[in-house]
Amino acid sequence: MIKNESFVLDQKQSGAYFTPNDVAQALVAWAVHSASDRLIDPSCGDGQFISAHRNSVGIEQNPLSTEAAMAAAPWALVHQGDFFTWAAETNDRFDCAAGNPPFIRYQTFKGEMRRRALELCSQHGAEFSGLTSSWAPFLVATAALLKKGGRLAFVVPAEIGHAPYAAPLLDYLVRSFANVHIIAIRQKLFPSLSEDCWLLYADGHGGSTSRIGLTICEQFKPTKRRPKPDLFIDVDEWRTTWSRRLRPYLLPKSIRDIYAAIAEDPKSGRFGDFASIGIGYVSGDNNFFHLRPSEAKRLKIPSEFLHPSLRNGRAMPTAEITKETVEDWKKKDEEVLLLRLTRGQELPSSVQRYLDSSAGREARLGYKCRNRAPWYAVPDVQVPDFVLSYMSGRSANLVRNVAGVTCTNSVHSVRLRDRSLAGKLLPQWSTPFLRLSCELEGHALGGGMLKLEPREAARVLFPGKAGVLKADNEALEDAVSTLQRWRHYAE
Repeated sequence: MIKNESFVLDQKQSGAYFTPNDVAQALVAWAVHSASDRLIDPSCGDGQFISAHRNSVGIEQNPLSTEAAMAAAPWALVHQGDFFTWAAETNDRFDCAAGNPPFIRYQTFKGEMRRRALELCSQHGAEFSGLTSSWAPFLVATAALLKKGGRLAFVVPAEIGHAPYAAPLLDYLVRSFANVHIIAIRQKLFPSLSEDCWLLYADGHGGSTSRIGLTICEQFKPTKRRPKPDLFIDVDEWRTTWSRRLRPYLLPKSIRDIYAAIAEDPKSGRFGDFASIGIGYVSGDNNFFHLRPSEAKRLKIPSEFLHPSLRNGRAMPTAEITKETVEDWKKKDEEVLLLRLTRGQELPSSVQRYLDSSAGREARLGYKCRNRAPWYAVPDVQVPDFVLSYMSGRSANLVRNVAGVTCTNSVHSVRLRDRSLAGKLLPQWSTPFLRLSCELEGHALGGGMLKLEPREAARVLFPGKAGVLKADNEALEDAVSTLQRWRHYAE
């Protein structure tokens, strides 16, 4: 790896993190069956993969990495430039592919590169959403360059096990290869990164399969022979029962059977069946719009223009937000009073002075503020029935909003649509089954956190008969602990 400050910065922006040498050697050994096999690495970095096989071609966008790759594999043909442009124009075809594609999230995977990538994938029958990260289109475009019977072996983010944007990739792979195999690894391949990585192997390009092999590893030990699958996942079951997620298959079949049976029970319900779950408001400048009680008093802001607000999940109590909770926030002089103004509202002079202050003049220049009219009217301010933690450690926290506070987008706003059904199902929230459902429907985030997007929270499953599961509580608790270990909670 090149020791160069500008290169390291570009490495982060381009999503390039070089693979441990023993892992690269193992993947090349899986992909290459003979010395005459022609191998391609679509993002060859410093040349770790192409240096492991004499008949190799590499593509690399970064000039410094290209130089390093050429030095590491002087026999290889290394092209510098955008892979998707090259893939769309080349007539070359390969026996195998191996590598570690760049992991660039959708926020920075944009512009002309993204357009070219998604267009090329669409031509091959893989339709990705605008939220896709770069690595998934890289794999589709690479697979399309293989000869009939070709193979690929790649490092992939563990998001392949849960991210909606990864589902089109797996759908493409099972339609395009006779054998698809995922190796799930609990311990990090890249210890310095928060991102977990798994391995992907596919062979028999031009074929198709109705199942996905899965190997579950505590720690990956590189070998020249690919590990055998621990189980085979029926693709139809993956698509329907598990909403195109592999994460449930980290659990024993007995637990999956319990969960699937509850999901099929017509008396069971999803959170979204009786509640609307969404993010709280986005102020555009939290420091300006949230005042301490002492500040509001000094500025002489009338109380009718202030609304108590839950700023983040750290301030959430365990069960209820009560008037006493709010009074405690105020006694601590925390920034919990939202300046809540509406369009066309007559404003007193004290409020107008605050809006015209230097802080107000600065706030109105922010992106969110300058793109709304009037700039000071924070939209989507709701008073939810419950507040749900967006990111959680041990478990997702659901708190009743007795005090009628509002909340920012750091937590989720939960508004009940069917209070009768909610009254029957919500008391189960702290049970082992509900905590398992949050783990299965949510996903792991760096630092051991569990993240529940609104659409994921809406899928949290409530059994129709709470008492039925009591005999299985110990096994369910073990399942929760297993998934917490896979997201590295408390490590």
